[in-house]
Parts: sequence; C-alpha cells; structure tokens
Amino acid sequence: MYIQGLGMHLIASFQDHEGFDGIMLGKLGAQYHFEFTQCRDHPVKPTPTLEDLMVIYIPDKAEWESSCADLERAGFSSVAAFNPYWEVRGRTYEDHDRYRIVLQNAEWRNIALT
Repeated sequence: MYIQGLGMHLIASFQDHEGFDGIMLGKLGAQYHFEFTQCRDHPVKPTPTLEDLMVIYIPDKAEWESSCADLERAGFSSVAAFNPYWEVRGRTYEDHDRYRIVLQNAEWRNIALT
C-alpha cells in the first residue's frame, strides 16, 4: 500500500533478526524511512487511535490531488478527520490496520510550540 500510495521504495528488509522480521520503505536519497516490523514470538495487534497521524505537506494543488488519488488507488480509505483542522486543507486516509495519513495541501511551517 505504502509503496504504491506514497511512491516509496523497499530499501531494505530482514528476517528473524533477534526474533523480528521487517521491511524499510523510503524515498531514494531521503533522510528518513518507515520501518514495519513483526515480532515472531509476541505478535502485536495494531491499536491505532484517531490521532495517530503521519502528515505529509504538499503545497502544489495538482500534486496534492494526484497524491490523494494515488492513495485511493493503493487501497487507502478516505475518512473524516477526528480533528477538524485537517479537514480545512487536507484529506485523511486509513490503511488496512486503521493507521492514518493526512495529505495537507499547504507548505510546511516549523512553528515552535511553547
């Protein structure tokens, strides 16, 4: 889902590393990756909340609309945001485990909260 929906690539994977299996997804050359792991001995049931969000800011309207369509084609479900702030300039999506992604049609501004 994440590869197709967010244009990520499988950058690494591992099997039975101290009882864990996993994959790492990212964009080539990026300074981050997402790691999805599973413990062989102690399976964990996904327990997302309505406020567990990955937020991606996309300022260009056409690129944002295209990205929204990509998520839907990849199988993400469009859902209403729990926080109404994300409804103003964004769209919220859920994966099959009910974890949420917000695509925000805005420029990222790093605002220190005090």
